[in-house]
Parts: sequence; structure tokens; C-alpha cells
Amino acid sequence: MSALVPLPVVVPLLGAALTLLLTNRPRAQRAVSVAVLTATVAVAVVLLVQAYRSGPVVMHVGGWSAPVGIVLVADELAALLLVVSAAVTLCVLLYSIGQGQGDVGESAPVTIFHPTYLVLTAGVTNAFLAGDLFNLFVGFEVLLTASYVLITLGGTETRIRTGSTYVVVSVLSSMIFLGSVGLVYAATGTLNLAQLAQRLDALPDKVRLSLQLMLLLAFGVKAAVFPLSAWLPDSYPTAPTPVTAVFAGLLTKVGVYAIIRTETLLFPDSVSDVLLLVVAGLTMLVGILGAVAQSDMKRLFSFTLVSHIGYMIFGVGLSTVAGLSGAIFYVIHHITIQTTLFLVAGLVEVRAGSTDLRHIGGLARVAPMLAVLFFVPAMNLAGIPPFSGFLGKLGLLQAGVAEGTPLAWVLVAAGTVTSLLTLYAASRVWGIAFWRAPQLATAEPPTRLPGLMVGATAALVVLGLGLTVAAGPIFDVTVDAASDLRDRTPYLRAVLPRPADEATS
Repeated sequence: MSALVPLPVVVPLLGAALTLLLTNRPRAQRAVSVAVLTATVAVAVVLLVQAYRSGPVVMHVGGWSAPVGIVLVADELAALLLVVSAAVTLCVLLYSIGQGQGDVGESAPVTIFHPTYLVLTAGVTNAFLAGDLFNLFVGFEVLLTASYVLITLGGTETRIRTGSTYVVVSVLSSMIFLGSVGLVYAATGTLNLAQLAQRLDALPDKVRLSLQLMLLLAFGVKAAVFPLSAWLPDSYPTAPTPVTAVFAGLLTKVGVYAIIRTETLLFPDSVSDVLLLVVAGLTMLVGILGAVAQSDMKRLFSFTLVSHIGYMIFGVGLSTVAGLSGAIFYVIHHITIQTTLFLVAGLVEVRAGSTDLRHIGGLARVAPMLAVLFFVPAMNLAGIPPFSGFLGKLGLLQAGVAEGTPLAWVLVAAGTVTSLLTLYAASRVWGIAFWRAPQLATAEPPTRLPGLMVGATAALVVLGLGLTVAAGPIFDVTVDAASDLRDRTPYLRAVLPRPADEATS
């Protein structure tokens, strides 16, 4: 079974190479991309089942045992995120094909889009599976390098300008991460996560805290937590819709994943938990206040993206099984729902010619299917019962109440206010774009929505509803994953089956 672990990384990379060779055959290129991502979903499901039944699945690359060699680890957390991210990337790919993103044009040239998209997928999966800090850095750099190309597709002035900001911020965070990796190695003599979990406790408290804060700074930029999130609302909305959607769904969640992994495995029960809770509350409130002030759907969704990252950090900061379980559930919920909403915004742009709320209206009358595709995920994001958004928030708020500290209660209140303001923002979009009288852009002769775009968006809506229907079994997995994260023993035993001194001899 360990032979399956590298496939979610290797298969997309091979697919990227093959699609690059098929630049003159767009149909074959699209077929290869779809087949590659379908295979990735299948492998991820198998890894999740195996990790849930038997514990982490480990691959020692090149046959070199840890901590000497590179290790890929598919525990329940990594495997669960692999399944959801692979399913989302597949749906977004189908959406892009329906939109014509695979055709020659300024939005996504055929020679670039598919290979780069698959490289991005490989970077995301490598980050989830990385068993050492440097390989985690490599995963980030692979996905970021691909994202630099995708965010500037078409080369328009706006995309180049906002893409440049994205590139500068990403490079800066990568430099901080790389510097942190160097300092960690200088202090401990290893970068293997399992061995670091054994050695970091022996460091002086101030040294350990300094390393932790540097890593949190690097991951905080990538996860777009406040006050490190100002770059996101300006960068994401200008990219092509499929690019914006997959960025919103996945890239920030890789940063959140890195925070979860390092905080639980390397720095458990740290004094930084208070810092995480404060940052979580500010991220929730500042993000959602920015959202309610927007008049463009894509910018509004970008601010809600930032805001709801705070819920995940809230769960991590609680540092309890209930908090971590709620955070993991909310990550997979948010990957699905936030991606769906950006795809819906793209459909609105195709149908009405704009996503500016000042220029559109009456969409519920002229495009009822589009109205349904917006309403369901919007209410899900707002946390209306019985959707998965409500269940995820309820789990996090219950964990905060169980913690019982004054700061935890403040976060419970902040989470409740954020949910209400999210409902207000979603209702405002619904009332203006879908209910009010048609505006000039909407009143123009109707543009037929491509069936594949609608189908891919509907598939993600159904996936979001599936998270609601299967919330019980999913919470079983997240609780089990959170327990293992808090315990650390299953991960350490899987990666280092022998004592560290024997493994290095």
C-alpha cells in the first residue's frame, strides 16, 4: 500500500509533461488532464480508507529509512485533504474546459493552462504528504511557481499588476520559510518532522519559541491570516475564474494545513496558542467587515475567504481534540464551498456580463438554475442549519465553550458575529443580484451558460451537500485524526519504527 503514497504527486507531474507534449492536440490534452485528476481522486480515496483502518501509510523514497531519506506520510489528516482537494481540482478543470479555458485565447493559452494546472496539483499534494520541513517547502514552491503563471494568464495590465503583488508577497513568505528551515536544522540537526518532534523539546524555551514564530509567520502569510492577508482580495479576483476558484479553495488551506501539522506535531501545548486565538478572532471580524463593504461578488467572496480562515485557526488555537476536529472539518467544508461560490461568480459573469452588484439584477427570474447554484452554497457558508457550515461552526463553538477560558468565550462571540455578518453579506448578494429588477447588463439578450460549466458547479454543490449528509462519518474521521494529532505517537511510530539512533546508524 505504501507504493500508492507518491502517486498523487507523481501522476500529475507525468500528466503535466504529457500535456505539454500534446500542445497541438487540445482534445487529447484535455482528456489526459481529466484522466490524471480522476486517477488522483481514486488513489486518494484508497489512501484515506487505509489510513483510517490501519494508521498512517508511509513511503520511504528511494528505500532510505527516516530520518536519513525523504518520507511521504499519508495519515488521516493528509489523506482526507487529498480526497477533497483532488475532487475540487477535477471539478474546476471540467469547469475550465466548459468555459473554453483549454482553447487558444488570452484567458488560458492551451500550451500553458493544462500543464501548469497539473503542476499546481502536484505541489498541493506534495505539501500534504511531506514528512519533512524541506519537502514541505518544495511543495509550497512547486504550487507557487505554477500559481505565478496561472494568476497572470492573458497578460492583461490588471492581471500583471495584481499578479506582481501576489508574486512579491509569496516570494517574501518563502524566504522567511526557507530561513526558518535553515535555523531549525542548525538547532536540531534534522528536518524530518517525526525526529523534530523528539528533538525540539530539548531546546531552550526561547529558541524553540523563536523557531515556532518564524514558521507561523511564513505559514500565516500563505494562509492569509490577519494582518498578513491584505494581498489576497486584490490578487485573486482579477485571475480567470477557474484559477481564482482553485486558489481560493486550496492555496490558503495548504498554509492552514502547515499550521495544523507543525503546531500539533512540533509545538504542542505552546504559549503561542493565545496568539493564534487572538489572530483567529481578528481574522474573522476584519475579513467579514471587509466583505460587507464590497460591491463586486468576487471581491466580496475574497474577503469571506479571509474571514473564514479565522474559524480554522480558532480550532488550532484551542489545542484540544474537539477544536482540532472542528478545524479539520471546517477546512474540507470551506475548500468545497468557497470554490463553488467563485465558480458561481464566473457563471454570473458569463450570464450578466459583470459581477458588479451595481450593474446586475433579476438573475433569479432569467436564470433560475444559477440562482439555486448560488443560494445553496451561500447559505452553507453562512452556517444555516442543517448545512455542513452550520455543523462545522457548531463543533468549533462547542469546543470553545468547553474550553471555558475568557479568551475562548470571546472567540465564540466573534465566531457567532462573523456567521451573522456572512449571512448578511450573502443575503445582500441574493437580494441585489437575483431578486431586484434586471439591470442593464442582465437585461441584455440572454447568454446561454455552457452545460459543462453548470454541471461542474452543480457537482461541487452536491459535494457540499454530501458533506452535510455524511457529516457523522466525516466527524468520526476528523475526531480520530485530531486524536492522533494530539497524541503524536501513531505518526512517530509510523515514520520512525525504530529508535532514532538506530535509524541513523
